[in-house]
Amino acid sequence: MGVLAVIVAAIASYAFGAVWYMILAKPWMAAAGITEAEVNRADPKPYIISFVSAIVVAGMMRHIFAQSAIVTLWEGMVSGFGLGAFIATPWIVTNYGFSNRPFKLTLIDSGYAVIGATIMGLVLMLMA
Repeated sequence: MGVLAVIVAAIASYAFGAVWYMILAKPWMAAAGITEAEVNRADPKPYIISFVSAIVVAGMMRHIFAQSAIVTLWEGMVSGFGLGAFIATPWIVTNYGFSNRPFKLTLIDSGYAVIGATIMGLVLMLMA
């Protein structure tokens, strides 16, 4: 059941990311400094890497939750939010700060990290 929970949590977060970036595609491309013509949607590699990464994150979150005795939906959501907001986001902010990326890009990508991790936490607890 643990592996299934990790996969479903990864799928849920990945699906949210698809919606998030479809809605924010134009602002994201503008902030990233790329054009529609430069986006190669036919290349599966970024999608595969993204999904594998979601599985890795969900797997580690499940491990952390088990070791920390996180068992309720609320605890899962709060813990997922905390991991996104206070672990993933500071790394994004640091990387983008040193590479002079626009703050708008930081907000878009950090927003996905926070909400995506919150969704993972919720799904992991729903399937516990």
